[in-house]
Amino acid sequence: MSEPRAAGDPHGTPHPPLRVGLIGYGLAGSVFHAPLIAATDGLALDTLSTANPQRQAQARAEHPQVRTVDSPDAVLDRAADLDLIVLASPNKTHVPLATAALKAGLPVVVDKPLAATAAEAEELAALAADRGLLLSVFQNRRWDNDFRTVRKLIEDGALGDVRRFESRFERWRPQPKGGWRESGDPAEIGGLLYDLGSHLVDQALTLFGPVVSVYAESDVRRPGAEADDDTFIALTHANGVRSHLWVSATTPLLGPRFRVLGSEAGYTKHGLDPQEAALREGLRPGTEGTEWGVEPKSAWGRLGAGASPRSGGGDPVPTLPGDYPAYYAAIARALREGGDPPVTALEAAAALRVLETAKRSAAEGRSLRLA
Repeated sequence: MSEPRAAGDPHGTPHPPLRVGLIGYGLAGSVFHAPLIAATDGLALDTLSTANPQRQAQARAEHPQVRTVDSPDAVLDRAADLDLIVLASPNKTHVPLATAALKAGLPVVVDKPLAATAAEAEELAALAADRGLLLSVFQNRRWDNDFRTVRKLIEDGALGDVRRFESRFERWRPQPKGGWRESGDPAEIGGLLYDLGSHLVDQALTLFGPVVSVYAESDVRRPGAEADDDTFIALTHANGVRSHLWVSATTPLLGPRFRVLGSEAGYTKHGLDPQEAALREGLRPGTEGTEWGVEPKSAWGRLGAGASPRSGGGDPVPTLPGDYPAYYAAIARALREGGDPPVTALEAAAALRVLETAKRSAAEGRSLRLA
């Protein structure tokens, strides 16, 4: 791997951007990673791999300056000319491809989940540490507008002592779409527990720290479905906070995205961060005339005590702008200046330990302690 280049010298002379190889151009690669990498100062998308001819054509149309290849090996063969590998490939490929990239001397960003187990994640973290390389997991929903707002309210003490944290990622998709994400093959690491659940568990751990016990209920509801599509997780944190998390594709009436209850006040927020929808529509951060991650006042959550937000009770709280670009900006800084990435592999391992325990809890029908 070439040495990461500094952002610029003291006289302001810019250096070439860090060159990124992206493996995978499905939903994660085309909607999230490629646009965000392209929008980040100091990063340049150099090589992109997908074996799908239609996706290759899409990639060439959307990123005409990028070299397009048809296999991960073809990206890794360019290790000497790259500064970072990003894995937006199917879950089952994350561990072998991350291992290969690290052994080739390349820092790595992996879409969540990093691995199927905490043990695998810890092995990858150890390999990266041994090689002195960055290894990070793309937990973009730490930069959702609503999560940023919840975090600030907690840090500011607006809720008092938080007692219960409710977080939902619910959808109404009564017909399965198929594909590896909904496969029942354990090797695929599919299902909502490891998909959306990875986000919600990461957010809960980010806010409230380690977990001491887990209870989960996990079901396959839809005809023809193979993997869990309706899952509930109850966490007890070491500090006493209880987190209740729902992930579902079978919810005809959606609940609040967040409901946070404290000793002094509660906060309720409905709806979803607008950034994914904007990226899907082809909008990009920094586009002139757009306010990235900003939502209308009608979508703001409410803060109060003793009143129903649905009846107009509580005070509206301006939602902080969503900021997915912050993730890759922090990756670029970490590569140039050193220090930890915005999400570490060991943080991902902690979340995977909770997910593994939740899976076992659901299978055994009982609450389980974490060692």
